[in-house]
Amino acid sequence: MQTLESILQTVSDAIWGWPLVILLFGTHIYLTIRLRFVQRYIGKAIAISLERKKEGKGDISQFGALTTALAATIGTGNIVGVATAVAAGGPGAVLWMWLTGVFGIATKFSEAMLSVKYRVTMPDGTMAGGPMYVLERGMKARWLGMLFAAFTAVTAFGIGNMVQANSISSMLNETFSIPAWISGAVMMVLTAIVIIGGIKSIAKVCERLVPFMAIFYVGGCLVLLFIHAERLPETIQLILTSAFSGQAVVGGFMGATMKEAIRFGVARGLFSNESGLGSAPIVAAAAQTKNPARQALVSSTGTFWDTVVVCAMTGLVVVNSGLWMTGKGGAGLTQAAFSDLSWVGPLILSIGLLTFVFSTILGWAYYGEKAAEYLLGRKVVVVYRWLWVGFVFIGSVLSLPAVWTFADIANAMMAIPNLIALLGLSGVLVAETRKYLWENRLDEEESPH
Repeated sequence: MQTLESILQTVSDAIWGWPLVILLFGTHIYLTIRLRFVQRYIGKAIAISLERKKEGKGDISQFGALTTALAATIGTGNIVGVATAVAAGGPGAVLWMWLTGVFGIATKFSEAMLSVKYRVTMPDGTMAGGPMYVLERGMKARWLGMLFAAFTAVTAFGIGNMVQANSISSMLNETFSIPAWISGAVMMVLTAIVIIGGIKSIAKVCERLVPFMAIFYVGGCLVLLFIHAERLPETIQLILTSAFSGQAVVGGFMGATMKEAIRFGVARGLFSNESGLGSAPIVAAAAQTKNPARQALVSSTGTFWDTVVVCAMTGLVVVNSGLWMTGKGGAGLTQAAFSDLSWVGPLILSIGLLTFVFSTILGWAYYGEKAAEYLLGRKVVVVYRWLWVGFVFIGSVLSLPAVWTFADIANAMMAIPNLIALLGLSGVLVAETRKYLWENRLDEEESPH
């Protein structure tokens, strides 16, 4: 097992190294330029995303699609992942992580645009879409669509299910001495209650859970920053200077090089907001929307909230605490930073992790089932949902480092066919954006295909 874990870790490090980082971040910049810095419409996008009225064909509201995507996206990466980036890349990693969010808005916009444009109506009247349908119908490459779907179905059980369930059970056991099998059983039942009802049930829960968990967590971060407000100007200056300087030297601690700040900041940012990985467009395709551009704007706000806001808050808290200089990393660094606020800080962190991780299980359940449906047909959905519920319990009671690493690899492999579609259909993206957004026709209904 140790040999297997070592091999998987080597492969994961290679895949999530510079080639994929450059490919993903390069795509962000390319699409930002081609779409004339679509990020300038973020205010309009947020306003549209808060409207909960039915706007067109689809299974769930635009807000429901957004919160379901956010449920799957906002997870341990926003808390532990940020601390890992700071520990490995220094304070400057926070800025590079933030920049992946800013530029990643264009990629998330593009993914959703194509997924809505090429979505299909299933025999039971529900919508189906995502990169697999974009690759099949837009790129005429069904084999690539099947490859993407296969990686998604496998990845979902790892990164979206077992490792998430394990992180919850481990945290509850360490903090409150609750046996893993008890928390696993409770989580399994709660998951079953929500996902057996399908996307409408998942979206209904996420519409309530996601706003609460985000506001609660960001509010806690703001309190921590306010307590040590006198350090904040110096912290911001440190983040900015160390992002572009060769090294950061603070209090005798020799920080990371600029190369490491960029690598870990960009890699963790990309991993957190999932822009370019192709997961969020699967639920965007289920949204009730008048046209592709309208839902694309709504989806783009997901990257804004995930990275530009939530990850930035975590990064500021971690660097502002000064504890990144102690040699702590990952979860230990995050826990130490939040412990600065007596018993309230650990409580904020515990509730934040609990809600973030459980919501991720719900969101990825839908991604996985739609991928399985694409490969094997509608008949497999019910089986997939029950398997999902069972694996929540398995993940809770087993320690699965190899599963996490394998999921990292499969997650990265999802990105490659998705990026091929984004780059290959960039002309379609420009045409659709011009038609609806640049010509101010966002309220126009899409013509039937």
